[in-house]
Amino acid sequence: MALNARLDHRNPLVFDTHELGRRPGALQRLTRTVDAPRDLGIQGVVGVPEGAPVELELRLESVMEGVLVTGTARAKAKGECVRCLEPVELELEADYQEMFSYPDADDRGRVTAEPGDDAEDDEDRLSLEDGLFDLEPVLRDAVVLALPMQPVCQEDCPGLCSECGVRLADDPDHHHDAVDIRWAALQGLAGTMKDGEKDEMSGADAGVDEKQEK
Repeated sequence: MALNARLDHRNPLVFDTHELGRRPGALQRLTRTVDAPRDLGIQGVVGVPEGAPVELELRLESVMEGVLVTGTARAKAKGECVRCLEPVELELEADYQEMFSYPDADDRGRVTAEPGDDAEDDEDRLSLEDGLFDLEPVLRDAVVLALPMQPVCQEDCPGLCSECGVRLADDPDHHHDAVDIRWAALQGLAGTMKDGEKDEMSGADAGVDEKQEK
């Protein structure tokens, strides 16, 4: 992203670097608690609920080409266990580091009269706008990397019974009597044969009765 969209200093995820004064080596430390933006996490799997508090720690360091931002975000993430489908809540700690470049500096930190013409570099570069930067895209990337792709309620969660769907952790002794399908077929055949024998016996009995009547 070459240049940020017009930034609003009232946005809690927008930070001001004017105190650094473009003096290489100048440092500034900040802490801030913000409301989680929408869809902060892995959509449909696990994430920080919209509006939940997110604690931010930032270290801003002025360098030749811009401002190096290093920090940590802490929050509570919620999701669903991929094995048993029970709700999952976990403590999230996501570290991040990103360079926000001065719009008029090239890759070596030298001030240029015109912004660089390299389209690929511009796409990958995050820039300061009037001394402001937006932390949200950096925060989103860090949170996604810190979250588990397949959250579980516990490491050894046994999941659900494949037969009836009961949660196995609630009933460790739960089981179903296994029936070998080969024996089941034979049992069905035996049942059919028994039915046939009954029919034959019934026919024989009927014949005997007829003879006796004669």
